[in-house]
Amino acid sequence: MPNRRNFLKNMGAATLGAGIPLTDAIATPPERNANHINVALIGVRGMGWADLSSFLKNADTTCVALCDVDAGLLEKRASEIEKKFGNKPKTFGDHRELLKMKELDAVIVGSPDHWHCIQVADACAAGKDVYVEKPISITIEEADLMVKVARKYNRIVQVGQWQRSDRHWINALKELKTGSIGKVRQVKAWADVNYGRNFDVVPDSEVPLGVDYDRWLGPAPKRPFNKNRFHGSFRYFWDYAGGLMTDWGVHMLDMVLAGMNAKEPKSVMAIGGKFAFPNDAAETPDTLTTVYDFGNFSLVWEQFMAMGTSPYLDDSGEPGVAFIGEKGILAINRVSWKIMPLQEDGKYMMNALPVRRTNEIGLDNHTRNWLECIRDRKEPNCNIETGRNVALVAHLGNIAYRTGRKLEWDAEKRGFKNDDEANKLVKSHYRSPWELPKV
Repeated sequence: MPNRRNFLKNMGAATLGAGIPLTDAIATPPERNANHINVALIGVRGMGWADLSSFLKNADTTCVALCDVDAGLLEKRASEIEKKFGNKPKTFGDHRELLKMKELDAVIVGSPDHWHCIQVADACAAGKDVYVEKPISITIEEADLMVKVARKYNRIVQVGQWQRSDRHWINALKELKTGSIGKVRQVKAWADVNYGRNFDVVPDSEVPLGVDYDRWLGPAPKRPFNKNRFHGSFRYFWDYAGGLMTDWGVHMLDMVLAGMNAKEPKSVMAIGGKFAFPNDAAETPDTLTTVYDFGNFSLVWEQFMAMGTSPYLDDSGEPGVAFIGEKGILAINRVSWKIMPLQEDGKYMMNALPVRRTNEIGLDNHTRNWLECIRDRKEPNCNIETGRNVALVAHLGNIAYRTGRKLEWDAEKRGFKNDDEANKLVKSHYRSPWELPKV
């Protein structure tokens, strides 16, 4: 299955918008040069590399180390950094060895989802600040534990939900919170993407030369190497990720939580399946509708593969969100946002707001915000609790799909009411000798 379209193709253009206001200081800064931050990257492909490239646009930053299970790619990336910046970072195959570097201040975790919890916990325990890609975990148990770890060690943890630092989204949510569209009773979010074809089943094969496949698997179940489970398409297998729900869903659902000041739903139910490509290699659904009850509003999540649309907006294949109010609808995606007034007795109930478009990429704002927070020890725009909250919502939707039942969530007990099968999917099950980090 082709990887999702790279929305970072224009990432060279820096974004200049102000981020969401930060909160008060949370920790005493460790001993460090206030004007220079040494960073390392774990997982040098895809978004990890994009995050590091964005971070290094800032002055007084140096990449001192890289870590990956692919020795060939690791050396290639180290050479690219040396060519561009003049210093060649140290390279590691084991993140634990990287974390022993005393000169290291901060770590970007860009590895596959099933590695996030272990690597973030190890980095925090080693006294490093962390930028971790979304979703922060593959289970709810992991997500809750990561909050405890980050707080125990007083680390600055920024989660890669970069819309939190993008003024395109910030301005739209600011308008939403004026109340201009009236009371919002339902929100719709979607990822109806254009890709997904030609993900054919292929036989298992030999591990590529230079790849430490056992370490790539890590805590995941032992399986023969198969190229479909490797690199970007790992996200369509339950061992390592959660499909579109935990990929695009985390980004869009996060904006729902931000716009509605919401945290955890009361219940969830889902219907869907492999309707478009029943015989392809993916385990996760290509078609899914999930309904959440937050008490004072309902949320409908929709995903379709190979059927790109953008409801309420004209941008085909762009995931987005629509807040449906009693006077109008505010719809937004990464390209545009607008307000569509509703009508009563032939009259508009509010003023229309023309389409607002952006060419900016919020990732540069987001990595700069993390850098600033490392220096001044203030909360980043997308802290670990924010990452946990949306990971939980996404995982709840997948669990409802996998069990085929409406599920009642008990936020206090961190489990479902009267459903042992669903509660097993809340927990983590690591392959020996890997263990869930302890706090």
